[in-house]
Amino acid sequence: MAETVVVGGRKTGKIIGGVIAAAAVIIVALNSLTSVEAGHSGVVLTFGKVSEAVLSEGLHVKVPFIQQIIQIDNRVLKAEVDCSSASKDLQTVSSTIALNYRVRNEASARIYKEVGPSYESVIITPAIQECVKAVTAKYTAEQLITERQQISDQMKELLNEKISGYGLELEIFNIIAFEFTDEYNAAIEAKQTAQQNALKAEQDLQRIKVEAEQTVAQAQAEAEAYRLKSEQITPQMIAMEYIDKWDGKLPAVAGGDSSSMLIDISEIINEMNTAAPEKTTPAPTSPVTTEAVSEETAEE
Repeated sequence: MAETVVVGGRKTGKIIGGVIAAAAVIIVALNSLTSVEAGHSGVVLTFGKVSEAVLSEGLHVKVPFIQQIIQIDNRVLKAEVDCSSASKDLQTVSSTIALNYRVRNEASARIYKEVGPSYESVIITPAIQECVKAVTAKYTAEQLITERQQISDQMKELLNEKISGYGLELEIFNIIAFEFTDEYNAAIEAKQTAQQNALKAEQDLQRIKVEAEQTVAQAQAEAEAYRLKSEQITPQMIAMEYIDKWDGKLPAVAGGDSSSMLIDISEIINEMNTAAPEKTTPAPTSPVTTEAVSEETAEE
């Protein structure tokens, strides 16, 4: 009976040992395999020491319990940093910078060894603030607004020089906003209002000048027309105007010195016949006076 128990105990021990061995093998096998995610690179640590070799995406074998794989994100990353600086004319400038950057695959081991995983707070943010201050100090507040693209290009170039040595690559750089103090904004608004008023006044003055020139030109034209018309008017034309408007009736009573009322109609009619030969109305041979007309009326 005792012998049977001993034999059974040995079998049970072997089974347990086999199970433990199999579990150990499985654990070792699992720890021997590692995978690197898409868009990442694997930094190999052997007993904490960084290896120069970098693992690419996919499945890899490592020494279990000895090597550790740290994954570095090589995709395009976004950073947004608030900066405060001073312009050339000593105006306080608050700006917001947004950029896209990435860690180069071949530099993953180096940046992890020298900087660690917090490279944004250690490298990116301080470098942006330094570049913004350096470039902003070269321009006045007004130039920061009017020459924004040129300033952005300078900041991008300077920032890229600073971070490229760490294996970081700058993709996109944008100045989201330049903000100034309330006092400066009020001064800018007042200046713009004054410029607009000056422009309006200049336009009004130009309009008045043009209208005055038009009035003078019109007056000159009217005066010239009147002068030409006056030159064309002759005494004969005036007399003809009287004749055209005469109704053919003479006054019944003539008082005073009637000789002063003589009109030489024959001369006028002769000139009319010369100017218009188609008219054959005979002209009187003697001047007509109010006395002669009165005598004819009396005889009738």
